[in-house]
Amino acid sequence: MNKVPTSALDEKLSREEPTEMKNPAVGGESLPQTSIQLWLHRILILLLVFVCAAMGVLLLILPWRPEWTDNHFLLGSPALRSFVSNGFVRGLCSGLGVLDIWIGFWEAVHYHDTVQHQ
Repeated sequence: MNKVPTSALDEKLSREEPTEMKNPAVGGESLPQTSIQLWLHRILILLLVFVCAAMGVLLLILPWRPEWTDNHFLLGSPALRSFVSNGFVRGLCSGLGVLDIWIGFWEAVHYHDTVQHQ
């Protein structure tokens, strides 16, 4: 194998010019966003809120429906079916649904655009 001495590697690295930092914050100030970036950020937040709310409602309601235990995935495993139909597991899934709804609406309420004046 070709082994490069570490001293040669250090010299090579020190001779290279430093690359620009990709950090958007320069001197404590962030670079201005374009309108496309701002709208993409808004759409992503809206999508996050929608997905959190939809998954939360699904996790809140589905464990108490008959489809939760009467499906073809659980018919082959009676032990797993009895575990899933336990009230604690159903309550745990519903609690995760409530938490998911809370996270979605918290993101919606606490969203704000950073307006920068030039």
